[in-house]
Amino acid sequence: MRTSIATVSISGEFEEKLAAIARAGFDAVEIFENDFLAFDRSPAEVGQMVRDHGLAVSLFQPFRDFEGMPEPFRSRNFDRAERKFDLMMELGTDMMLICSNTSPVSLGGVDRAAEDFHALGERAARRGLKVGYEALAWGRHINDHRDAWEIVRRADHANIGLILDSFHTLSRKIDLNSIRTIPGDRIFIVQLADAPLIEMDLLYWSRHFRNMPGEGDLPVAAFMEAVAATGYNGYLSLEIFNDQFRGGSPDAISKDGRRSLVNLMDQVARAEPAIRIPVPAMPPRAKVLGVAFIEFAAGDAEERDLEALFSMLGFTAVARHRSKAVTLYRQGEINLIINREERGFANASYLVHGANAYAFGLMVDDAAQAHARALELGAEDFRQAVGPGELQVPAIRGVGGGIVYFLDQKSELARIFDVEFTAIEGVSEYGADVGLTRIDHLAQTTRYEEMLTWLLFYTSQLDAYKTPVVDIVDPAGLVRSQVVETQDGRLRITLNGAENRNTLAGRFIAETFGSGIQHLAFETDDIFATAEALAARGFSALVISPNYYDDIEARFGLDPQLVERMKIANILYDRDDAGEYFQLYSPTYGEGFFFEIVERRGYRGYGAPNAIFRIAALKRHLRPRGMPR
Repeated sequence: MRTSIATVSISGEFEEKLAAIARAGFDAVEIFENDFLAFDRSPAEVGQMVRDHGLAVSLFQPFRDFEGMPEPFRSRNFDRAERKFDLMMELGTDMMLICSNTSPVSLGGVDRAAEDFHALGERAARRGLKVGYEALAWGRHINDHRDAWEIVRRADHANIGLILDSFHTLSRKIDLNSIRTIPGDRIFIVQLADAPLIEMDLLYWSRHFRNMPGEGDLPVAAFMEAVAATGYNGYLSLEIFNDQFRGGSPDAISKDGRRSLVNLMDQVARAEPAIRIPVPAMPPRAKVLGVAFIEFAAGDAEERDLEALFSMLGFTAVARHRSKAVTLYRQGEINLIINREERGFANASYLVHGANAYAFGLMVDDAAQAHARALELGAEDFRQAVGPGELQVPAIRGVGGGIVYFLDQKSELARIFDVEFTAIEGVSEYGADVGLTRIDHLAQTTRYEEMLTWLLFYTSQLDAYKTPVVDIVDPAGLVRSQVVETQDGRLRITLNGAENRNTLAGRFIAETFGSGIQHLAFETDDIFATAEALAARGFSALVISPNYYDDIEARFGLDPQLVERMKIANILYDRDDAGEYFQLYSPTYGEGFFFEIVERRGYRGYGAPNAIFRIAALKRHLRPRGMPR
């Protein structure tokens, strides 16, 4: 599998782009003409720069408004093409992209266009060059790859071929089976892009909202399955136009791009095993069996505060690490760890972010394979020295520089708490019990521009899928929220993207110096019994406005007695087609971290309609004393 990316896809100066593309592991680069024209080096120097980075130039693009033009435009176009051929020879690339004509003076006509391309093919052949033709989704006469292929077929020239672009095909919902009938050797290059499903003008959608395969909603994998069936074996190239990417990190976006291509072709190879697809060998996406633990980094003072909070939530310290200042707390299937070591990564995380939930462990079907796949997809390996008798747990760096550990039941990792910890005498194995059974979901707050990175990070490595974006209304602005979850709900991660620091999510990022886990949600089978048990242990729930309860009684037609019970306990309510949902929140701890307790009665969502009321209540709790309410 040979990979390429267009220079227009990432931000930065031309030299920065090349360096980032090379570091990400691409084989080649498409040079977008404007990037070249804005650069102050000669074509030969640019070509040498590309080669010095270990890259090839897969394509020079775009050449616009070529085919089907009346005179004198037609003659001028051939003169323009010759000058572009001169440039390509100096750059050291043999292929140029011509996109379908959008000029209002173009004449159209399949045969007229085919004649133009045959004539251009003759000129290209004299220089050993090739020309690829692409149907723009908004082309004046040609906006469908089927028509573009017919023009290429009639041109009947070895130096003229078809360029397929997933966005142009998928945005117009063209039958993908039509691709399977195209000979693979007549496809000169395949360009890939995904996009969120938005109803808008095709040109504007394309120029501003494309993203990496797997980050959007288009069936890019099905598109590539059809391409693979043709026998195509050329470059897979990313052509992404995205306002967010233009202001982002060239390295991060390039890395995402490479990850998206490897993941995509792995999907295609598994869906089409009869077709030989050159893709890096790696294990399948890891099946997640549950969240094994959440680990907090803390200092001595914060440990006392966390321990008191855990105690109110019904957790009990059940074991201590044999050689480190690490304590395990448990309730039901939930394991919480406090790490107050003065050396190592946990301490570094504490010094930068303050007390925080910096790591979590996932129980997967095969930890070693999960780790190997993550590394193949460009995840950063995490290792630190282990002491005598300690286990080396496979791990990678995750959101905000935190850690994701992989454990399984088939290896010694299943016994990590027995191997590395000593039980505290006189304590029940499962601690106190207020009815919390398991981790329902963990919520990670990120900068908005990082959300696509982390969605791709999780969905490419884990057997999980993403849900549609939900807008969370904060009185200070919108927060974009999207969920990664497994089909059985054993893993649920909500990603909340903050666009401004005045929102609760934005404040969390600003005050803790980076993205991370902002809240944990625990599941209970009886939220009213849990609320009563928590109150008896001194837990104070987040206070919800009484006005909220009058509204939900009328809106959902709830029994007044049920609503009164919720009001007394500060429990929120939502309902969807699958069932009911009850939520109870803690106030914030530190700089915005909080806990949630939920009861699901078939409900599939996350209580998004209640977010505005929860945020308002949390902000009231955060407001300094003496400030007006």
